[in-house]
Amino acid sequence: MKVINCFLFTLVVCICLTISSCKGVKEGELGSKSNPIKMYFAPSLDTKKILDNVQDLVDYLESETGYYFKVETPKTHLAIVKAFEQNEADIAEINSFPYLIVNKKYGAEALLRVIRDGNEQTYRGEIITRFDSGINSLDDITGKRFAYVDSTSTSGYILPKALFNKKNIKPRENIFAIRHDSVVSMVYNKQVDAGATYYAPPDSKTGEFRDSRKRLQQKYPDIDKKVKIIGFTQDIPNDPWVFRKGLDAKIKQKIADCLIEYAHTKKGKEVLLEIANISDIIPAKDSDYDYLRSLIKELNIDSDALIQKK
Repeated sequence: MKVINCFLFTLVVCICLTISSCKGVKEGELGSKSNPIKMYFAPSLDTKKILDNVQDLVDYLESETGYYFKVETPKTHLAIVKAFEQNEADIAEINSFPYLIVNKKYGAEALLRVIRDGNEQTYRGEIITRFDSGINSLDDITGKRFAYVDSTSTSGYILPKALFNKKNIKPRENIFAIRHDSVVSMVYNKQVDAGATYYAPPDSKTGEFRDSRKRLQQKYPDIDKKVKIIGFTQDIPNDPWVFRKGLDAKIKQKIADCLIEYAHTKKGKEVLLEIANISDIIPAKDSDYDYLRSLIKELNIDSDALIQKK
């Protein structure tokens, strides 16, 4: 009887603690089951991998904050921009350039940014082609078929396009592959002659490549022997985690703190690495992206025109 009473007491305590953790969220309010906090992930990588692995992150956030969450992974970066425009996105792990758009137009704020590849706080784009393509320099791309990621992808379109403009490089045909791994796949399978995607430095200990080709190494074991890098863009700040304008400050801070904590757990490290090659999450401020703003201004890139064109 004592054992049963002890079990019942423990069960009641657990239930009370669970209710207590959520008692500040009334049904219908943001964070309740009927009105979950909507978190978006950029479609830069494999959507299936994001959806297959993100539940652990959701479980952690719900447990630690008492809020309910819903994850969205749209097909394009522009879809996330539109989600902020329509107040459908509360939080997003988003590419740097789309962040500048949602910040300027809709007041979204970068509170966090990601660290990748151990301790890399910036990244850049790379231009790739097959070893047997006959393309040995950026100038050789003129007149060829070329794949970009998306018109709002910084490393997969904005910077390489600006680089091409400066060097007067004019592909015969431009294709948007939507995802970075799709660009690599198209180059590998000779669907295009060359493409633009993200770069990551080789492993500092083993020397093994870790750029965008790595995502397809399991599918194409010889990819590093078939696809080569022939050029790079300028460096840019790593992606931010963005919170919409009007989101309660306490909610924002609680979620931001939990995301940082999750990135330091053993399981969190595994999940974030699998989802988007994230090694860590650190605090950020809007001014971290002033360099990118000045670069875009220098390159005469019209974000409004890009969105309308898309």
